[in-house]
Amino acid sequence: MKRAVILADATAEELKDRLSYLAEVSPGTERALWRDFARLLDLLSEFPELHEEYARRLRRAVLKRWSLGVFYRTTERFVIVTGLMDLRRDPAAIRRRFGLHEEPATFASHPAMTLPHDISFGPDNKVRLPQRFNVAVPFIDRHLTEGRSDKVAIRTVHGEAVTFGALAERVNRAGNALLAQGLRPGDRLLMAVKDCPAFFYLFWGAIKAGIVPVPPNTLLRAADYAYMFEDSGCGLVVYSTEFAGEIEPALKQFPVKMLTVDAFLAEMAKASPQLEARLAAPTDDCFWLYSSGSTGRPKGAVHGHRDMVVTSELYGVRVLGVTDKDVSYSAAKLFFAYGLGNAMTFPLWTGSTAILDDRRPTPDTTFDNIEKFQPTLYYGVPTLYAAQLAALDQKPRQLDSIRACVSAGEPLPADIFRRWKEKTGTVILDGIGSTECLHIFIGNRLDDYRPGTSGKPVPGYEVKVVDDARQPVKKGESGALWIRAESAAKYYWNKPEKTAETMIDGWLNTGDTYREDPDGYLVYEGRSDDMLKVGGIWCSPIEIESCLITHPAVLEAAVIGQADADQLIKPKAIVVLKQAGGGGAALTDELTDLCRKSLAPYKYPRWIEYVAELPKTATGKIQRFKLRA
Repeated sequence: MKRAVILADATAEELKDRLSYLAEVSPGTERALWRDFARLLDLLSEFPELHEEYARRLRRAVLKRWSLGVFYRTTERFVIVTGLMDLRRDPAAIRRRFGLHEEPATFASHPAMTLPHDISFGPDNKVRLPQRFNVAVPFIDRHLTEGRSDKVAIRTVHGEAVTFGALAERVNRAGNALLAQGLRPGDRLLMAVKDCPAFFYLFWGAIKAGIVPVPPNTLLRAADYAYMFEDSGCGLVVYSTEFAGEIEPALKQFPVKMLTVDAFLAEMAKASPQLEARLAAPTDDCFWLYSSGSTGRPKGAVHGHRDMVVTSELYGVRVLGVTDKDVSYSAAKLFFAYGLGNAMTFPLWTGSTAILDDRRPTPDTTFDNIEKFQPTLYYGVPTLYAAQLAALDQKPRQLDSIRACVSAGEPLPADIFRRWKEKTGTVILDGIGSTECLHIFIGNRLDDYRPGTSGKPVPGYEVKVVDDARQPVKKGESGALWIRAESAAKYYWNKPEKTAETMIDGWLNTGDTYREDPDGYLVYEGRSDDMLKVGGIWCSPIEIESCLITHPAVLEAAVIGQADADQLIKPKAIVVLKQAGGGGAALTDELTDLCRKSLAPYKYPRWIEYVAELPKTATGKIQRFKLRA
């Protein structure tokens, strides 16, 4: 009688006998298969008992894409009856299907790579760094000494391929070119640059030279950029010409020395390819990311040198299991804290390859890139996953290369998780991160996920849910989410009051309301204030309201968040007109067009409702919670 046999059910000696026999009787086309298993056996030969130890000790092999075969015993020989299976697709589901283990194994719970010289993490997941340090060294320079000079670090949709060796040289040239422009250590470089290799050159060249790069949201308007120029006190603006329509008017409002990316690349070509890293303390200022505030004005979150080390190791390696064999593709752009990790710091930390696309992500462009470049890791946002699911209903796509999908920016509805898994066979690992914490600090994992939740805390991140008195609430009760982490921003630039309000005794008040379910998964329940997150980007209702009331027909307006058909939050405007009864389709189109032209494209209201009056407090403040109800 036939019975299923998993490789892990056998001892090392039995496996040797099986492989020898199969190598003799199999046709030549199958011999590569047995060679793969022989390599696997070499890794595991030191373990005489493989059954219970399988999940833990096979982790490294699995992450290197060695696979698990299922065989049937006949009276005389073994015959393969399934294709090779990549356990990284959904290891828990494959184990359940074949009854190998009931309990999920932690395939990526420990580092799968050697840490750079002089960097380590303790049992408490706290990082240990040299007293004098420049983060460009482990992210850029070390790949030369570790033999990756000829390996491709960046591929673009335009056919560019940048090796680690070329990247290191261009980073040095960029740092020297910035110094030649008159910037000095500690000065700020504002870089409104699309997703392209030049982003890497500028960002890391600045850091290596001791200059502070500041990559803003490239979807903003001129008034926002002018504010950032003034607020940051930047000494140079470098921008992609695609953004000239907003950057150049901003430069007229607040003049700053500027260069286009093309002009800067010409300066780079003349600069020296040698640059000594300027050392600093691990917590010294390294780079800024601007985050929207409750008034709609951006806030500059100041990050130190150690922060990218922490996120890349604790989430990138120890949760996602990123290795040098991975290829990462992020639809989220580099100016996001989320995209910065996905497409830049995680690949550079692990010596793997990143795919860059400077176009606006759509279902067609993202699917084309996945089919062409065969990434193993794909990073999106819920709004895009919803659009991709609709596209898959019309046309199937080949997504077999992907071992994990990740989502952040806004909560992932459980229904999108379910439909994506049904369509693609892969799970979407939802998580919550922030500009202030730099990347995801609570997340689901391949071997431990629950749809409709943000997951569990990332190793090394402390999480608490507190009441108004800042005391922890009981499990199951809602409260404010606070985080303590080594990757947290030090302060907001020029915002001492907001810093004091948000960063308290080493903890970061995220402004989100959460509860912890009985199994330890954290469930998002909304914002603690009225801010909206649309397409993964924060926007202020006040900013949209201010735009609406510039129309001569509008008396008052209030903006709230409303879920669309995919349960994703979008702005909804409730409008009071100067003349009652004038709200119709034509006016709705005018108001929508006004917002589209005046605001960043994701901020326009998707619905407009006309009412006679808005609910207000005795002092005249709009009661948005009543509108949401």
